[in-house]
Amino acid sequence: MTAGDIQFTTHGHVVVARMSGEVDMSNATEMVAAIGSAATNQMTGVVLDLSDVEYLDSAGIHLVFTLRENLRARGQEMRLVVGSQSPVNDALRLAGVSGLMVTSPDLSDALRDLGVEESASQP
Repeated sequence: MTAGDIQFTTHGHVVVARMSGEVDMSNATEMVAAIGSAATNQMTGVVLDLSDVEYLDSAGIHLVFTLRENLRARGQEMRLVVGSQSPVNDALRLAGVSGLMVTSPDLSDALRDLGVEESASQP
């Protein structure tokens, strides 16, 4: 990925995709594909952790909606982790994401919402 990066961990049957850096038109398509590949059919959900994202443009917002629809079509759930002080919080709020998707201030809350404890982590 050119401007951003993703690290994956597994917590039970949930994949956590922790994104960092910038998410924009230069890398959003690659990120959707990478996350989709990590969320195998055995997984029940995905947590998209945007805590370390410094910049999110309209392509990044589109990534969030596209990923949610792709996962929903496979019967999987998605949660977002976005800190209230995160630079992308306003962009997501203005795009209406908070009204359409479940967001959490931290990973523990998002995992708990999907029925998984954070201690169930695997690389």
